[in-house]
Amino acid sequence: MNSSTTKYIFVTGGVTSSLGKGIISASLAKLLQARGYSVTIQKFDPYINIDPGTLNPYEHGECYVTDDGAETDLDLGHYERFLNTPTSQANNVTTGRIYQSVIDKERKGDYLGKTVQVIPHITDEIKNRFQLLGKSGRYQFVITEIGGTVGDIESLPYIEAVRQMKWEHGKDCLVVHLTLLPYLHTTGELKTKPTQHSVKMLLENGVQPDVLVCRSIQSIDEDIRQKIARFCNVAPDAVIEALDAKSIYDVPMLMAKENLDKVVLEKLGLPTDTVTDLKSWEEFLVRLHHPHQKVRVALVGKYIELKDSYKSIAESFVHAGAANDVQVEVEWIHSEDVNDESVSALFEGIRGIVVAPGFGKRGIEGKIVAIRHARENNIPFLGICLGMQCAVIEFARNVLGFKDAHSTEVNPATSHPVIDLQEVQKKITHLGGTMRLGAYPCLIKEGTKAWEVYGHKKEVSERHRHRYEFNNEYLKDFEKAGLKASGTHPEAGLVEIMELKTHPWFVGVQFHPEYKSTVANPHPFFIGFVKAALQYQPQHEVARVQKV
Repeated sequence: MNSSTTKYIFVTGGVTSSLGKGIISASLAKLLQARGYSVTIQKFDPYINIDPGTLNPYEHGECYVTDDGAETDLDLGHYERFLNTPTSQANNVTTGRIYQSVIDKERKGDYLGKTVQVIPHITDEIKNRFQLLGKSGRYQFVITEIGGTVGDIESLPYIEAVRQMKWEHGKDCLVVHLTLLPYLHTTGELKTKPTQHSVKMLLENGVQPDVLVCRSIQSIDEDIRQKIARFCNVAPDAVIEALDAKSIYDVPMLMAKENLDKVVLEKLGLPTDTVTDLKSWEEFLVRLHHPHQKVRVALVGKYIELKDSYKSIAESFVHAGAANDVQVEVEWIHSEDVNDESVSALFEGIRGIVVAPGFGKRGIEGKIVAIRHARENNIPFLGICLGMQCAVIEFARNVLGFKDAHSTEVNPATSHPVIDLQEVQKKITHLGGTMRLGAYPCLIKEGTKAWEVYGHKKEVSERHRHRYEFNNEYLKDFEKAGLKASGTHPEAGLVEIMELKTHPWFVGVQFHPEYKSTVANPHPFFIGFVKAALQYQPQHEVARVQKV
């Protein structure tokens, strides 16, 4: 297959942000993949940051990490969860990266003294990035989600680049525009005018959308469909209804019902009689919507107000819940609310505790209190990244007796730095330079909980995003007291997994298992944790049973 066979699909948004361009992109990709096509999705973000790595989660939600160590937009998580194929640094591009590349070229003299302008230099760089994955020869479809909303000043160079792509590639290029049809309760009407204005704005920039996907809380009747088609220059069958769904995982089936993939294939001149195989997806949806029971678990973090900060963890619970035929009800608990007085009431009825990742000192002590509660009450526990580090600190303080034990990230003066930078890291001052990012190998010890969870695999690969490590100078002290390293880096000897031998299910992982959980392959640590939560019985219930 050569690059000329690659079809380029652009997904733009209008009327308002947060309509779900990422989910529509992932759903269309899933339908094309189910027909046997090779598909990838990429996200182009209009902000000037080089990547989301330094963005506050309150600003942009979760920072997702790929195998190759790219810190990316959270939509790439949706792409991987739907398609079950890994993304890379090439799948997420920002305006900052575009301008940095152009400026670097200008400094090197690549433009031979010419005046560097938005057109053609910036738009040429954008088009080059649009086609980078397509030119690899691996994909028949490259779907590109354009961040932001049409009309934003920041998005204008991207829309111009899309216009040029349509002009240059003709029938190999297609635009899907996602809009909103507001419903006015006072009149009982869906209003099409915002969609018309949004398409008009695209047309002013020289882009005619080929397909309109209309978000709505009410079904679109034939009259409205015809009206939108007439005023927006699209065929009636290319006006796609996108009703609110019970779950994001229902959207591919809703889009299949609306023939989105068929319309796209027809417009790109491709056959539509290929068989769509969505059997495994449908089976997942049955398990998702018809669980045998429910289980309540707590997620303890410091960005609880914005649940997108822990998007991958939340979705991992959906995958693991379906795998266990159970609905996982997540209780979101702010770590700053957890203390010795509140802990029992906050975790009443909770069958498992996950302590979330993060950076900085805020909320640390609350996480430590929550971990002690899990350890002392035999509640299943999973600590992720900073969550594992907090488990180490809690154990050092309350079991080993190192009362001021801490991470040097929070307390550089601690006399027991159980979490610390490695010596080679201490010499690096550039922010991010000390980070361990992307996939790293991990050796699993036989006979451990991790060995059981991974199905007796000797070595696995997991994604990281952290700076501080377990201090191996203390490893003998911890293992002697029962908190053992069950997973380590094969070369550096860094501790990747810690587990408590005397506890039914108490595990901390330095990596981020949530980044690799997909619908087709739920992460084994989340499956194991949910299974342990189902089996957990609070001590007062055990006592009551014994008394009877």
